[in-house]
Parts: sequence; C-alpha cells; structure tokens
Amino acid sequence: MTDSSNLETDLSVSLGRIKLSNPVITCSGTFASGMEYSKFFNISELGAVVTKSYSLEKKQGNPPPRIWETACGMINSIGLQNEGIGHFINNQLGEAKKKGAEIILSIFGYDIKEFKNIAGRIKSIARDLLALELNFSCPNVDRGGMSFCAYPDMIKMTVSEIKNILDLPLIAKLSPNFNNVRETATAAKEGGADAVSLINTITATAFDIETFKPRLASITGGLSGPAVKPIALLKVFELAGENILPIIGMGGIAGWEDAVEFMIAGASAVGIGTAFFSAPDAGKKILEGLEEYLKRKNIENVADIIGIVLKNNYEKSG
Repeated sequence: MTDSSNLETDLSVSLGRIKLSNPVITCSGTFASGMEYSKFFNISELGAVVTKSYSLEKKQGNPPPRIWETACGMINSIGLQNEGIGHFINNQLGEAKKKGAEIILSIFGYDIKEFKNIAGRIKSIARDLLALELNFSCPNVDRGGMSFCAYPDMIKMTVSEIKNILDLPLIAKLSPNFNNVRETATAAKEGGADAVSLINTITATAFDIETFKPRLASITGGLSGPAVKPIALLKVFELAGENILPIIGMGGIAGWEDAVEFMIAGASAVGIGTAFFSAPDAGKKILEGLEEYLKRKNIENVADIIGIVLKNNYEKSG
C-alpha cells in the first residue's frame, strides 16, 4: 500500500502558453502588487500574483463609502482606483520581482485606444511578466458606457489589437452580469486569448434602514466572497463543458476545499480574492491544503483532477 505522506505531488498546471508552478493565484484588485501581503507569507510560493487593474493615467476611484460587508462577503465600489500604468512600471514591478513572484499584470481601458496605449507602455517590461489580464468589466465609452462584456465583438477586437502589440499570453477577465459568458469567451478565443478568468463580482446593493440611504455612495457595487461561490462554480462548470479556453476559476474561494471544487468543475487554476481581507495568508493555507488533499487521495498530479466532474458525467451519459 502506498504511503501517501511520502507521495511527491506535481502541482504545476498549464493554461495555454501560461505555465504555473501551482494553480493558486490572486484575483486582480485584492492583492495590490503583492508587497502589502509579503510580510504575511512568501508570495513567491503562489502560482502567480495578479496585480490590481491599471489604467493609462491615475484614477481616483469612487467617493466613499465604497465598501459594505454583507452576511457572507462584501460589496465594493472602489471604482478601479489606481496610480496608472507608469507608477506600476517605475515603482512596483521591481519590488515584486525582488520577492520572486511571477507577475500577471491586469489592465483596463475605457475604449480600445486606451487598451492599446497601455499595451504600448508595457512592451518595455513584457519580459518581466508571465501574462497580461484584460479586465473587460470596465465601462466602454464607445458603446455608451456599458461594460465591454456586453459586447463580445469589442472583446474580440481588443484582444486582437493587443495581441498585435505584445507577445504575451492574454487572459480575458469576464463578467457574470450578462447572460453571454459563452459568447464572450468565444470572442476572446477568436481574438487570440490564451485563457479566461471567471467570475468577476456580481452587481449588488445595500441600504441603511435608519437613514434610508444607500450603503455605497455609488449605490451599486460588486458582490464578492462566499455568497457568490455557487453562482461562480456553475459559470465555470458550464463554460468548461464548452471547452473554449482554459479557465481561472474565482468567486468565493475561502479554503482549499473551495479550490478543489472549482478545479474538479473544470478550472485549471483558481483565483483568491476577498478571502485575503479576513485571512492575509489565505493563499498559502489554500495551497498547503490542496497539496495535503492530493496526498490523502494518492493523486500525484493536480492536473488530473481538472474537470473530473465533467469527465464522470460524460462517461455516464455516454
């Protein structure tokens, strides 16, 4: 009988051209550039650190209040506040690389032109990046301010334009707020994306019953945390069944059990986000728990559990 305690596990996974030493990464917008969390654990142990989303110029974000804790998560309306891509290039990338972390840079633009201008700035640091995430949840001024994810053709066009500028693996970050995840993922693939990340936050709100005012200055925000996990899990499972692109699953992952559940549903990697606000070392604990799980199950390669639910269902239906 095999002694599982001595089992050597292989945690490496691949998402197209993106090679990760393990499937546990961070979600953009929750981990800054990684420096804030490096005092809690060695961030280089993660498969990758995904930065906050950067725009071309500095953005102030929304006025406060812009965070409200819910019974099982939180609603945020930060408004994509950031110091601009130049600040990341000049001040943050070097520090993150010193920590030994693999960096996935997240960017957003209000139109294709801004996306392209940011990509042009990134050319000088492309060698220092593992991949580039395109946050398509931002409003598209060319289409009346609606999110890019409302228009699959814009996603295809943007990915294609950036691919012509940069020789970097591209990840399309998709929204669950439109009933078109299959269409947006297909558009991302047609444009040349290597993977998708799913899901971003779900539009939500909250009100103060004493003052009769919204809890957030912007009224609406994005719900994240354990409350969204069942929804996120279904979106990942359904999209994985379409076999369009490799998926980074995210949405309410708070423990290693959640990470395993997303992977067996079809995610090739998992993003940790809101969990970091209550447990700054959540990524490290989830990674350790995942490895212990594989040893207990006598599974040598974590890649073997990816989509196992889909495979089992297919075999039964076949």
